Amino acid sequence: MESGKKMQENRKPGEAGETKAELGIYIHIPFCVRKCAYCDFLSTPASEAVWEQYVQALLSEIESKNAGKKDRIVTSIFFGGGTPSLLDVTQTERILSALRREFVLSPEAEITTEANPGTLDLEKLAAYRRMGFNRLSIGAQSFDDELLRTLGRIHTAADFRACYAWARQAGFKNINIDLMAALPGQTREGFCAALKEAVALAPEHLSVYSLIVEEGTPFYDRYEDDVLLREQGKLPVYLPDEEAERGMYADAEALLGAAGYGHYEISNYAKPGFVCRHNDNCWLRKEYVGFGIGAASLYEECRFTNHRNLERYVQGDFTPESREVLSLREQMEETMFLGLRRTTGVSAADFARTFGVDMREIYGRQLEKYETEGLLMICDGQIFLTERGRDLANYVMEGFLEE
Repeated sequence: MESGKKMQENRKPGEAGETKAELGIYIHIPFCVRKCAYCDFLSTPASEAVWEQYVQALLSEIESKNAGKKDRIVTSIFFGGGTPSLLDVTQTERILSALRREFVLSPEAEITTEANPGTLDLEKLAAYRRMGFNRLSIGAQSFDDELLRTLGRIHTAADFRACYAWARQAGFKNINIDLMAALPGQTREGFCAALKEAVALAPEHLSVYSLIVEEGTPFYDRYEDDVLLREQGKLPVYLPDEEAERGMYADAEALLGAAGYGHYEISNYAKPGFVCRHNDNCWLRKEYVGFGIGAASLYEECRFTNHRNLERYVQGDFTPESREVLSLREQMEETMFLGLRRTTGVSAADFARTFGVDMREIYGRQLEKYETEGLLMICDGQIFLTERGRDLANYVMEGFLEE
């Protein structure tokens, strides 16, 4: 687990010897070439003129919201989307330069950008390295061209392989590959083949996500009545059932574990030393601030989310859509349901140290219930999900929410 040093006791901000608290930064780039058939993320195709308007608005938001944050040290920056790699290199560099001007960055900060094959070449990847990106997250999703077409992806498996080779040539030594499971018509054997191909490339990190059919997407219209359509013989390609999906996750656990990847979060695997710092810090409830439409923040125990209106944003309206100061009980809830995503779980000692109360006084009933059901394990003061608990993670985590 990557974590920062604790603030030294009895020191005021600015005093000699103080260790600054960590801060993460998220930058949302909402543009894409076209929406994938399964995608419900905040993303949209747009003209290059709109890209530039958005970048200028981002720079303004960064400058307007840095107040009071220079007593933090930025240990991670994450460009997500959408497709951040769609922007022109100079636009990306302007954003990164603004962050360096307005915040205090650690020399060892993890700086990640998501990228889609089909939007990258060697020249752009080399430029990313020169401007300071040291981690790349590539959305492969599958190595099967037919499945990629079904998903509505703009790239082929050959495009991904070329992109990965360019990334290594450009000097990236920390690469994540995104893979999807439980895709339409995907077999367990086909998913295993994708895992093996990914492992053969030796990325430092792998994210494995199941397809979720979200309302409002083309996939929802296509698969919401999966069972009925199957009975009527009208659905030529079926979604894998729950048993097949669980088998795919079991295969991922076995294959990636044997290849030296640690399973550190429900959907994420990393070689030693390559846990995604930005995401892990979010699960640990460390502070982060988000810029761009729809971007979320956690700062001084307040959660706020930017509005999602692109037109308002490029006109300079950065008013949050929501703002909530978290109660002590809500902080405890988040500690449990976010921490349980991590395979090391939640430390009872850390919980007591943070909140001044024994975890069993607050959650004794839930701990006993889920331990009895075989969904939680308690070992040496750590509370974590069992393998079966990970299959039923949403059910378990809901139990820690105040009724």
